[in-house]
Amino acid sequence: MKKLILSTLIISLPLIAMAKEYKEAIQSCEAYNNMKHTTNTNEIKLKVGEEYRILDHKKGQILTLIKGERIAQRWVDESCFEKQSLGSTINKALKKGNSSSKKTSKQNLLAISWQNAFCQTHQYKKECKNMSKKDFGASNFVLHGLWPQPRNNQYCNVDKKQVGMDKNKQWHRLNKLDLDGATRERLAKLMPGYSSNLHKHEWIKHGTCYGTDADVYYDDSMDLMMQINDSKIQDFFADNVGNKITLKDIRKIFDREFGKGAGEHVTMNCSKGLITELWIHLGSGSDKLKDLLTKGETPKSRCHKGRVDAVGY
Repeated sequence: MKKLILSTLIISLPLIAMAKEYKEAIQSCEAYNNMKHTTNTNEIKLKVGEEYRILDHKKGQILTLIKGERIAQRWVDESCFEKQSLGSTINKALKKGNSSSKKTSKQNLLAISWQNAFCQTHQYKKECKNMSKKDFGASNFVLHGLWPQPRNNQYCNVDKKQVGMDKNKQWHRLNKLDLDGATRERLAKLMPGYSSNLHKHEWIKHGTCYGTDADVYYDDSMDLMMQINDSKIQDFFADNVGNKITLKDIRKIFDREFGKGAGEHVTMNCSKGLITELWIHLGSGSDKLKDLLTKGETPKSRCHKGRVDAVGY
């Protein structure tokens, strides 16, 4: 009997040693040497989509193994990984679901800018210094951001050091975003503020609360904005450069383009008599603006009349 028990233990030990837990990174988080997140030798970051071995889990942080590094054991926030262990085909299939099934924030505000007016009031900005009529933003709306609501839903699981740099407008020091080449190229065109690191700021402050990685967040943001640029809304602005228009007129066009009542979810911002932005208040559960507008909030607008500015000062 003793020999049988001993044999069973010997056989079981290797099986226990082989039981390793792996999780897939969903954010490009910094991997720190310590739990206080004060040191990151070689400035290591997790790679989105790659699986990492989990060694320990304490106080909302995970100790993981970074292969090939001299200091291989690193601490990251638990939000950097999916809550469930990956490796199963079911979880991976769910992750590949279409945009209408993504679990994003329930209420969002899409902020789109009329770049000519923005540059008129921000001439010192890098993206405004050499703006010309050939630029996309000269006759189209450009992306400011997609903001999960309510407004205080910000900086989700963001390192305090990163928050401090963002609030002090040290955007160039923020972590580089893990975006694929196509998304990055498109974003540089549709968000002129990209040259001033606006994309880093928007992700840190708002995108981290959206519910996806940075790549999907920006793909969604740009797709929604382009539905407006491909509509009569953009035509109306382009045709009225130099003229004053009203929010009432804008809302009527939204109703015609995206369904009755859609305009109630649109507000307008102005500065020095110029229309600077449209804020589109959206719900969730679809990638179609027409559907999202029916579920958005209907707040009061800050501005009801303004002039559509032309490119140049």
